[in-house]
Amino acid sequence: MLHVPCPSCGLTRAARLALGGDFAGATRMHPLWFLVLPFVGVVGVGESVAFVRTGEWGAVAGRSWVKRVGVALVFALVGVWVARWFGAFGGPVDVTR
Repeated sequence: MLHVPCPSCGLTRAARLALGGDFAGATRMHPLWFLVLPFVGVVGVGESVAFVRTGEWGAVAGRSWVKRVGVALVFALVGVWVARWFGAFGGPVDVTR
């Protein structure tokens, strides 16, 4: 919307490329896709299973390991975001595509 890339910019396109088997293309879109996407998938599936069993959300997200890994991933995403502003990892993702 603002044409300014965010820390997770490129992750959706990376997911699409990875699901299609283009891992190099996914890495060009976002170099942390192989960490972020499995984490989100595991938490999402875990929350869904817990919801079916208990009828409540938050059983997995409240666990300490999920919080620690989530915070570490946020720091990594922001680190890559800053590095991309200075031209690392191919520079900022083109948000107009």
